[in-house]
Amino acid sequence: MFRTLLGPFARFFEFHAKTHYRAERHSMALAGGILLAASIGGFIEIAPLFTIDDTVEAAPDMRLYTPLEQAGRDIYIREGCYACHSQMIRTLQDDVDRYGPYSLAAESKYDHPMLWGSKRTGPDLARVGEKYSDDWQVRHLADPRALVPESVMPQYAFLLDTPLETESLPGRLAALRAVGVPYSDAQIANAASDAFGQAMPEKEMMYAEAEAINCDLCIVLGSSLVVYPAASIPLYAKQNGAKYVIINREPTEHDDLADLVVQSEIGALMEEVIALLEDRA
Repeated sequence: MFRTLLGPFARFFEFHAKTHYRAERHSMALAGGILLAASIGGFIEIAPLFTIDDTVEAAPDMRLYTPLEQAGRDIYIREGCYACHSQMIRTLQDDVDRYGPYSLAAESKYDHPMLWGSKRTGPDLARVGEKYSDDWQVRHLADPRALVPESVMPQYAFLLDTPLETESLPGRLAALRAVGVPYSDAQIANAASDAFGQAMPEKEMMYAEAEAINCDLCIVLGSSLVVYPAASIPLYAKQNGAKYVIINREPTEHDDLADLVVQSEIGALMEEVIALLEDRA
C-alpha cells in the first residue's frame, strides 16, 4: 500500500534528479533554468502591485507627517531605534491584546523608508503614542529603567539638550515629494518654521481646545494650518457650531471648511481693521 502511495513521488524525485544532473552538465541549460526560476519568483512578488489600489484599504484619517514628526523619524533612524523596535502590530491575538489594533498597509503609505521591522527586542511602537502621556515618553527616553526597571534600552537624555536641526527640513520634504509624498510648495517652504512652532505644551493645548469648543467665533491669523495638533483647534470650534474665519497670505488646507477666507498681508489688513474699530468707537 505504501509503495503504491509513494510510487508517484519516487518517480518525480528520480526525474528531478536526472534533469538536475543533465542541466549541471550544460551551462546554458543551467543558466536558463536559473533565469526561469528567478522570473517566476519575481513575477509572484511583483504581480500583487498591479492590484494594490483594490486590495489595500484606505485609512480614513491618514495625513502627511508634519515637519516635526518627520524630524523625529530621522532621529529614530539615526539612533538605530529600528534595530530593537518594530512599527507593525501583527494580526496575532497576543499582539493585538498588548499593543492595540493590528497595523494596516495604508497607515505607512507615506513612510520613506519603511520602518515596519521584525526585530522585537523592545515593544512595538506603532501605537505607543496613544498609550502613554507625553511626559511619560520624555521621562522614559531620558532614563528608561526609572520607569521600567527590567528595560535594556540605553538612555537618551542627551537629546533633551541637543538643539533640533531644522534648516534642512525643506530639502528633506522636497526629497520625499520626489518619491510620491504629496507635500505642497507651501509646506516645504515653511517646514523649518512650522517644526519650530509645532511642539506645544500639553496643558496649554488642553486649555485651548476647551476654549475652542465653547467659542462662537474662531479667527486664524497668518497660519498655514499644517502644524498639528495646533491646526486641529479651529476644527474643534467649527465642529461645535462656531464661525470659522481664516486670514492668511497663502491658501490653506482648511479653506474649504472656513465660513470666510481672506487672502491678504496680515499687517496691512489688521491696521485697517483697527482703524475701523477706532472710528466706530
